[in-house]
Amino acid sequence: MEGELSNFFMVWMSVVASLCYCRTIGNITKQGTITRFLLLLPVISLFLFLPLNLTTVYLGGATSFFVAWLAVFKLLLFAFGRGPLSSNLSLTSFILLACFPIKIQNQSSSTKKDSNKSCLNFAMKSIIFATHMPVFKRKPYMHPKLFLVIYSVYLYLGLEIILAAMAALARAFLGVDLEPQFNEPYLSTSLQDFWGRRWNLMVSSILRPTVYDPVRLICSRLIGKERAPLLAVIATFIVSGLMHELIFYYIGRIKPTWELTCFFLLHGAGVAIETVIKKELKGKWRLPPAVSVVLTVSFVMVTGLWLFLPSLMKCEADIRARRETLALFEFLKSLSGMILGFRKEEIIALLSSSSRS
Repeated sequence: MEGELSNFFMVWMSVVASLCYCRTIGNITKQGTITRFLLLLPVISLFLFLPLNLTTVYLGGATSFFVAWLAVFKLLLFAFGRGPLSSNLSLTSFILLACFPIKIQNQSSSTKKDSNKSCLNFAMKSIIFATHMPVFKRKPYMHPKLFLVIYSVYLYLGLEIILAAMAALARAFLGVDLEPQFNEPYLSTSLQDFWGRRWNLMVSSILRPTVYDPVRLICSRLIGKERAPLLAVIATFIVSGLMHELIFYYIGRIKPTWELTCFFLLHGAGVAIETVIKKELKGKWRLPPAVSVVLTVSFVMVTGLWLFLPSLMKCEADIRARRETLALFEFLKSLSGMILGFRKEEIIALLSSSSRS
């Protein structure tokens, strides 16, 4: 674990130094030029390599998502003068926006009531997530499918907690309101609603300008404006699948089986079909929300159990994450023991000096 922490520190020092270089390049080159792209290309290549230096689920998985996906895509947008990054940003803002899943709100529309509701919601989810260790101990006695269902819930809760923690840290440094990463995905009324407005919104906001918009623009010239959005949707989901394959490779170092790509291709086709049906119906008829929510969540869960989670299980992510959690608890326990030991020695020394005086 000490070696992993050392590698983690070196990886993020490299990330920070590289982003300082990128911001400097942004100041001395014009946006949208091939010169800026070529000067940023070594950093983009480095960011795809850096996660290979980490092997843990928590540190390696989070770093691969933040650096090899988010930072790479944001730098590509930055090279062509688009996206959240700008050379006008302060260095701290540039670094935080580049490699963390955060997006600044244009206008703050949150109220105190909404804030309290959000805090209560987050607290309840944290309490539920805290029960995962005892539940995982019962894994040998559970039906494999039941365990996958429970694990999928914990996976969602863990992602939301981690991303919310990152957003809280970034908010403290930037002093601005940030958009939420999740918007109650279990209330989705359609696949479009799930992927576009509720699930991991940072990824959606990055894939739209980097994949969807360029593909739609190109396809509109080749096959017309009506069909272009459908191909753009499918292309976006394919890229998302490939990036998930890459991240899972960073985590498990296992050769891809392309189940993840099939999962996202299936959902991309589903979103495209929904788009066509809604266009044909023109809002004349729609399912009751209670029915559409059940159908949407059921489809996501069934396809996830079929194609998504098996790839994660092959990495033994649940076993390794539990082992890393226990190691963290042991580290914190030993650290607290050392601190208490030092305090005890200080108190004894203070009492001895007082008695002598």
